[in-house]
Amino acid sequence: MSYAERSREYYLETGTRFPRLIIWAIGLVKASAARANAKLGLLDEGLASCIYEEALRLSQGLYDDEVTVDVFQTGSGTGLNMNVNDVIASHARKRCNREVHPNDHVNMGQSSNDVVPTAIRVAAYKAVSNLVIPAARSMASSLRARASEYMELVKPGRTHLRDALPVTFGMELEAYADALEGDATMIEQASERLLEVPLGGTAVGTGLNAHPRFVEVVIRELSSLTGLQLRQANRMRAMRSLTDLVALSGAIRSLALDLYRLSQDLRLLSSGPNTGLGEVEIPTEVAGSSIMPGKKNPVTLEAAMQAIAQVIGLDAAVSWASSLGELELNMGIPLVGYDVQLEASLISEALRKVETMVVRRLKANAERMRRLAESSQALITVFSPLLGYDLATAVSEEVSRGVSLEDALRRHGVPEDKVVLVKDLLRLVKPGYPAKDLEARSA
Repeated sequence: MSYAERSREYYLETGTRFPRLIIWAIGLVKASAARANAKLGLLDEGLASCIYEEALRLSQGLYDDEVTVDVFQTGSGTGLNMNVNDVIASHARKRCNREVHPNDHVNMGQSSNDVVPTAIRVAAYKAVSNLVIPAARSMASSLRARASEYMELVKPGRTHLRDALPVTFGMELEAYADALEGDATMIEQASERLLEVPLGGTAVGTGLNAHPRFVEVVIRELSSLTGLQLRQANRMRAMRSLTDLVALSGAIRSLALDLYRLSQDLRLLSSGPNTGLGEVEIPTEVAGSSIMPGKKNPVTLEAAMQAIAQVIGLDAAVSWASSLGELELNMGIPLVGYDVQLEASLISEALRKVETMVVRRLKANAERMRRLAESSQALITVFSPLLGYDLATAVSEEVSRGVSLEDALRRHGVPEDKVVLVKDLLRLVKPGYPAKDLEARSA
């Protein structure tokens, strides 16, 4: 009976399996160890070659249906390591037609305690490098492209959901782009420490029962197979502490929060079509209601916002799981590895869909934006340096009672050449004192 079969009695049976990238990474760890042990004269070449080839096949996904242990298992990830050892040994026996032991041969010079922490770091690095960072930068690029189209389209600014000074739609989109680009850089920086791996530390970080040169050789082999510039970590640190993965998860959370703000704001700006803000149109071809014919909802944004909520929860789980364990070993290793993979998958898909289905296709309602900007009570702020705060407040109160801003200004003696500033919206989205500047030029 295999380890995976025996363990079912003790581990949870939730059906939660390890993601593809973690299996890929642990397969390459096993292949690297086989080759390193052969080079160090601990495994004969024929046996090492069989283990190496079958470990590569496992990394390529050929045996995924045999990696069946649940994520919710022993906190070190021993279940995953033993399951993988069994699978590789079983197939290597057939390839070599000789005895291959899962522990003595496949697991030589290794422990679950250094193998699984190494695998989840390599897998996390690949996930953010291949999925998250490209998706975030692609979104930032699309936002900048749309921002350039709308850089002179003035719309009302809002703070506290109340009228504020005007901005341009392009400025808003550029701000989102800058935030997402910054998040991508933060994730990139956080991921760098994941390249420090504890492989070779064996059970407690000391390297007992591994060749003295095993660390050096196996990390070189693993670097070659993964295409990453891996380096030796302080092994005890990387086995007992997962805060490098916590930092990465936190950076992904920051990206998720910025994407949430973008999604929430676009959803609000597109509210309507007749009773909401109606400043942005998001083309939707799928029915939004089963009872109200013709109703179209911002379904992609809402799907993304739910995925983001899940990412925030996963980040909290990563933080909590990273604190599990005592002394020489963390006890939340499988869960941290799994959750970071799921975070990467969810946020990259949310970014992709919002970019392709919303950002690239949205249309600004230019007429409505301008009309609302011109009617904003906050435009009185332009005249505050000229009138003083108290008089400007009195003008604002008149406007709130239904008097037009232009008429209220005239009543308080503001000359016509200054009143017309309320229509010159593009002047009002730049630094300076337009009302005072006009006065100085007149003098």
